Amino acid sequence: MKAIIPAAGLGTRFLPATKAVPKELLPVLEKPAIQYVVEEALAAAADEIIIISSATKHALEAHFNCDLGLEALLAATGKTAYAEAVHHAGNLPVSFIEQAQPLGLGHAIHCAAEKVCAAVAPEPFYVLLGDVLVPENSILPRMLAISQEHDNASVIAVFEVPMEEVSRFGVIAGEAIKQDIWRISEMVEKPPQDRAPSNLAIFGRYLLSPRVMELLAHTVPGVGGEIQLTDALVSLLAEEEMYALVIDPEEGFDVGTVESWLITNIKLARRRGILGELL
Repeated sequence: MKAIIPAAGLGTRFLPATKAVPKELLPVLEKPAIQYVVEEALAAAADEIIIISSATKHALEAHFNCDLGLEALLAATGKTAYAEAVHHAGNLPVSFIEQAQPLGLGHAIHCAAEKVCAAVAPEPFYVLLGDVLVPENSILPRMLAISQEHDNASVIAVFEVPMEEVSRFGVIAGEAIKQDIWRISEMVEKPPQDRAPSNLAIFGRYLLSPRVMELLAHTVPGVGGEIQLTDALVSLLAEEEMYALVIDPEEGFDVGTVESWLITNIKLARRRGILGELL
């Protein structure tokens, strides 16, 4: 099973820091944010991670490339743990595809269509957005189990948000079939508060039917003039059942803004006991 991580954005909210350093490489404790996401996918049975990048983000590829010289230097100076960490990052099963134009999340995902659909019998695939981290890797395995229980149906992670914030997210409607599982009947991208079908917002973790790739090929620009993944998923709902896993917001950490990135570092440092009594 493959996993797609869209990472072609400009990181505007972090400028000027992201003028030279991709947002995805900003550190969360000792690792760049995107490495958490890659490792999360691998922990959920993904065998290849496809990062959708841009022509200017050479540093992303450099992070995941082998650097035998650096490893040898670190080992020779007794810095074994650092050498092992560099070796680990450089040997993760990551490949890159360039998104030539920033035409939206749906377009970014469709850039990987050939890789996802190359098999004789294409499999479902993961999409993981890099703005949220799940360090305990607790969400994707539950999504996979739900999918397998329902004939490999698509599954989306959602969480409750205040109604005044629904316009920031894709939002679902449907019926609860278990305490934390919904059968989806409707999806809307960034609805006004008075048109939102619920307060269950898409979290940034998807397990999708390969049919989505075919639908994205014909999806026209929507909200913001971009090709929206949600619009393709609405089309999918007319053909296939789709489910939602309602997750605890505390399972994930937002790193999409300077403030939330800083808070995430502090929370994870507290969790590991790094800060002691400092904060």
